[in-house]
Amino acid sequence: MFNALLKNLSILKKFLFVNFIFFIIIGTFTILYLNNVQPSLLKKKAINHIQIVDNTISHIDRLKIKFNSQDIRKFLFSTRFLFQNLDRVIFFDNKYNLIGDTDTLDLDPRSFSQRLDSIELGKIDEKPIKKNKSIKKLKKKTLSLKAILLNYSKSKEFGRPHTFVQESYNQFFLTTIKNININGANIGFVMITENANDIKNAINERKTFVIRTAIIVGIVVLIFSIILNRYFLKPIKNLVDYTKIVKEKSKKKTNINILKNRNDELGVLSSSLDDMTNNLQKRIQNAENFSTDLVHEIRNPLASLKSATEILNETSDKSERFKLLNILDHDIQRIERLITDYSQMLKDEVALSKEQMNIIDLSLIVKSVVDDFNSIYETKRGIKIEFVNKNSLKDYKIYGIENRIEQIIANLLDNSISFSADKKKILVQLSKDNNKNIILKVVDEGQGFKEKDTDKIFRRFYSNRPEKFGEHSGLGLNIVKNLVDLHGGTIRASNNLNGKGANVEIFFPKS
Repeated sequence: MFNALLKNLSILKKFLFVNFIFFIIIGTFTILYLNNVQPSLLKKKAINHIQIVDNTISHIDRLKIKFNSQDIRKFLFSTRFLFQNLDRVIFFDNKYNLIGDTDTLDLDPRSFSQRLDSIELGKIDEKPIKKNKSIKKLKKKTLSLKAILLNYSKSKEFGRPHTFVQESYNQFFLTTIKNININGANIGFVMITENANDIKNAINERKTFVIRTAIIVGIVVLIFSIILNRYFLKPIKNLVDYTKIVKEKSKKKTNINILKNRNDELGVLSSSLDDMTNNLQKRIQNAENFSTDLVHEIRNPLASLKSATEILNETSDKSERFKLLNILDHDIQRIERLITDYSQMLKDEVALSKEQMNIIDLSLIVKSVVDDFNSIYETKRGIKIEFVNKNSLKDYKIYGIENRIEQIIANLLDNSISFSADKKKILVQLSKDNNKNIILKVVDEGQGFKEKDTDKIFRRFYSNRPEKFGEHSGLGLNIVKNLVDLHGGTIRASNNLNGKGANVEIFFPKS
C-alpha cells in the first residue's frame, strides 16, 4: 500500500511525504525521550532522598531520640550534616502533628559547615524505588501537609518511601515521605524537600533544543524543496512535457531552448535530447522523402517496361524486337540498381549509428583506394588515376570512420570514371588551406556539369540527368554528401576553368 501510494506521487510530493514520515518518527521518539528523561533524572534524586531518610531514621534509633518538639529540635541542630543540599526537613508524630521544621527553626542547610569527609553514605538501596515505580506529581491542587500524610498512611505506599513533585511560583520541588518505625512501632513521619529546578531547567533546555532543531530542519527542508522543485524537478517536468509533445506530434511550443542554455547536466541532457529528437525526425522525414522519390523513380522504368512488353508482343520485326529487348534489359538493370543502392543506404544508416570515429590518416586511405581503382580501370579502359600529395611531410589526419571515407572516395572516382572517356586522366589531390583544414580534390576530364547551381547534383534522383545517368541509381553523390556531413566537412562541385571536366572538393576539419 505504501509503495502504491508513492508510485502515484510526483518526485516533489514523494520527497515531502518521506520527510513528513521521517519527522513523525523522529518526533515520536523525541516525545518518548522527553517523557522519560524527567522521571529518570528524578529517580536519581529520589534514591539520594531515600538514603538520607534511612540514615536519619538510623540516627534517631541509635541516639534514642524521643519524638517530641524539644528532642527533635536538638536533633536537627546536632545532625544538620545529614541534610546538606536539602531545602526543608519536617518531622511529624504518629498523630500528624508537626514537631520539627527547619523553616520554623530558621535553619538553612546550605549555610551549614560542609564536612563531607565525616559523612558515611554507604550503598544506595534501589529496592524502594523499584517497588515505587511512579514518582507522582501533584498538579494544580493545594494540599496541606496533614492531608498529604493522611493520603500516604492510607495508600499502598505506606511503609516505603513515597516521592512526589510539586510546582509553585516557578519553583520545582522534589519531596520524599517515609514513616519512622522503631522496634515495630510507628512513631512518626519524616518529610524532606529539595529544590529540583535544575531538572526542570534541563528538561526545558532539551525541549527548546528539540523545537529549535525541528524549526531549523523544517526551514532547511522547505528551502531545499523550493530549490529542488525550481532547479531540478520543474526542468525535468518540462523535459517530460517536451517528450509528450514530440510523441503526440503536437504543435504546442516547448521551452527546450531555455533548458539547453543551462550550464549543468540538465542543460547537456536537454541539448542531447533535442539533438536526438531532431536527428530522429530528420531521419524519419528523409526516409519518407526517399521512399516517395524511390517510388517515383521506379515508376518510370516500370512504365517503360510495360510499354516495351506490349509492343514486343505485337511486333514481329527482328530489329525492332532487339531494340525492345535492350530497353527491357536497361530498365530492369535500372530498377535493380535503385533497389540495391536503396537497401545499401538503409544498411549504411544503421551501421553509422553503431560505428565510432577515430583519428585516421587520410593520405593512406586515399592512396589505397586509388591503387585499387587503377588496378581495374587502367587495364580495362586505359583510365589513369593520379594521386598527388602536395606536401608528403604534412599531417593529413582527420577524425572519422575509415570505411566511410573509403566509400566517399570510391563514389567520387566511380562517378568521374562513368563520365570520362577511355584513356583519360583523373587527378586526386590532398592539400591544406590557411585554416589547416584538409582538402580532398577529385578532378576529371569528363563532360563537366551543365548546371549553374552545382549544389543540385547532390540531391537524390536529380532530374537533370546526363546521357549516362541510366548507368547509375542517382544516389552516389547524395551518399557522398551525407557522409561528408557526418564527418563535419563540406563539399562543393564546379567545372574546371578550362571548361573540360568536373572538379569536386571536400573540406575536412583538422583533427
